Amino acid sequence: MDADSRKIPTHEVTYARLRDMILFGHLEPGAAVTIQGLVQELDAGMTPVREAIRRLSAEGALEPQGNRRVVVPKMTEAMLEQVAFARLTIEPKLAEMAAAHLTPELIEQLQRIDNNVDRTVQAGDVPGYLASNHAFHFCLYEASEAPVLVDMARSMWLRFGPSLRVVCARFGRDALPDRHLEALAAMRAGDAGALRGAMERDIAQGIDQVRAALEQGEI
Repeated sequence: MDADSRKIPTHEVTYARLRDMILFGHLEPGAAVTIQGLVQELDAGMTPVREAIRRLSAEGALEPQGNRRVVVPKMTEAMLEQVAFARLTIEPKLAEMAAAHLTPELIEQLQRIDNNVDRTVQAGDVPGYLASNHAFHFCLYEASEAPVLVDMARSMWLRFGPSLRVVCARFGRDALPDRHLEALAAMRAGDAGALRGAMERDIAQGIDQVRAALEQGEI
């Protein structure tokens, strides 16, 4: 297989870049953007951008508008309750399943990712925090060897991430308990139940922040 045949297809690169723009808050909920604007920002052709929009719309991360625009949906209380139920059901289970497959090397990789989470919090780097936090969760979840559940978790993060971006930008994260430290301690102890509990509390913490912001009309 030559180098060209190993290249990632353009449409996959475009999809991944647009997905990350949504996940890490570069597109704010409720703010419409034009398809042409995305073509320019992503430095991609119209066809791969349209395909990425189609896929992300099917995943609930974008809503096409009638005037060649798309928008990241705003969070609602009804949507939050559904996302919260799914995340709190699926993700702690993934963490528990991952415990059986953790190696010292993987735990140290997770520690390095969490160190970067801490650095971004201290620097007030919200997009960096969101990217590092996402990397920590999915590095752990992928060790579960449960790809169907991991895909479901990814879908929930696409719906939840933009609202968390707004909340973090307004209120910060530095005053919240560090549940990742609890999770890492549980990993090193080989305690699957404690790991599940730590990740459940971590997820609930973010959900509670978004819920409070919704109730106060902040998002």
